[in-house]
Amino acid sequence: MPSRHQIGLPLAVGAAFVAFPAWAHVKWFAPYIVGAPPQAISTVLGDPWFWTGIALVVVFFILTRLVEISPFGDKVHDALDWVTGPLWRRLDDYVRVTVGAFFVAVFAVGGVYLTPDLKTPAEWVSWLQLLIAACIFSRKTMPLAGIGILALWLLAIRDYDLFHLFDYLALGAGVAAYLMLEPSKNEGWRSHRFEALRWGLAIALMWSSLEKFAYPDWFYPLVVEKPFLTFGMPRDVFIPMAGVAEFTMGFGLLWTPLIRRLSAIALIVIFTAAVWPFGRVDLIGHGLIMAILVAVACDQCRVTRFLPSLKVHLPAIPAGIATALVVFATGYWGLHLAFYGAEGFTGPATVERATHSHNAEQPHGPMSDTGIGAPPTK
Repeated sequence: MPSRHQIGLPLAVGAAFVAFPAWAHVKWFAPYIVGAPPQAISTVLGDPWFWTGIALVVVFFILTRLVEISPFGDKVHDALDWVTGPLWRRLDDYVRVTVGAFFVAVFAVGGVYLTPDLKTPAEWVSWLQLLIAACIFSRKTMPLAGIGILALWLLAIRDYDLFHLFDYLALGAGVAAYLMLEPSKNEGWRSHRFEALRWGLAIALMWSSLEKFAYPDWFYPLVVEKPFLTFGMPRDVFIPMAGVAEFTMGFGLLWTPLIRRLSAIALIVIFTAAVWPFGRVDLIGHGLIMAILVAVACDQCRVTRFLPSLKVHLPAIPAGIATALVVFATGYWGLHLAFYGAEGFTGPATVERATHSHNAEQPHGPMSDTGIGAPPTK
């Protein structure tokens, strides 16, 4: 087994970069209005802390890539393989059990489609979730479970804006694709099952991270209520850098084998740390994400299938991040403009758009007419 110092460099660099506190999905814990006009992209690009975060992650990825192509690269992979080997040999069982457990958990919680902010009064939705969980435990019915996940997302369109549901499309599609590919007798198709999970999660993380740039004020109530989250950093420094961390680590899941494994480990640390300040809701809501991250960290495949000849070059790292930012930012701001117009949604928030009103579990409470989230109580 390789010694500890042989894997120390990339892990140390990664730990230094992700010294950000845990960050929950803001729609689960704070008021919001999906259709509100987002912050101008020019404001985001003019923020020096945004570029500081980008510079840090580029350095992290380049150093990791240098280790990967050095004589120590194989030894680092060997060490990770040794640690994750027992789970890797049963990885399909692990994924099936964790996905099934997630749907049992949301069935037990009740009243939601897929995540805590997608609420529904329809009791039969919970029974559909239990049926999805049951279908996962037989390879013959796994494709039905995948179809059921897509059906839940489509059902949510009845109650929620399509733009809101884009937050969960990629992850749901990735899990559904896995459930359809895993029992396939065509080994060529089946070999892409973990890749489908990884791509679905990566796209979901990159998309959802843009909320921190488009709507930093959504996060202000959390910072006020839990100031320790920022580790003493000013909120307007922390929020954009946290957004960069989430976006770039999601991007890292699509890069070379060592970068994607270390990005997964860093994200596991972040999401696991979120359970303590945000509790059971966060654990259930992020259950699928955390399960897939573990699968990515365990993945012993050392082949880069998508654009391998490009990713071997160091300059491709900043170029790839820049391209991803352009594509996702254009999609996010462009689709928001297409759905809501330049003025956005300016009327009072409804129950669907402001998840929480005042109670002990969501102490942020209603906001004023000029604030974000729920309408005033009087």
